Amino acid sequence: MTQINFRIDDDVKSNAEKALKEMGLTMSAAINIFLVKVAREKRIPFEINADPFYSAENISELEKRLADAKAGINMHEHELIEVDDE
Repeated sequence: MTQINFRIDDDVKSNAEKALKEMGLTMSAAINIFLVKVAREKRIPFEINADPFYSAENISELEKRLADAKAGINMHEHELIEVDDE
């Protein structure tokens, strides 16, 4: 048997321990389950992907729009905004 040490955010650890306790598992048991599955399947056993909001392309577009807004140019209403014509 070997021991592994790693750092994790206090809130993440606390919330995970609470959830695992409700499932009847310890943190150690859950990590063992995860590692056994990784070793057996040779993959992370769940989908991992990046949030497209934080893509370089989207951040660039948001920065451009913010600069335009600060300069008062290219301002238009979004099609989802309802405007009262009263």
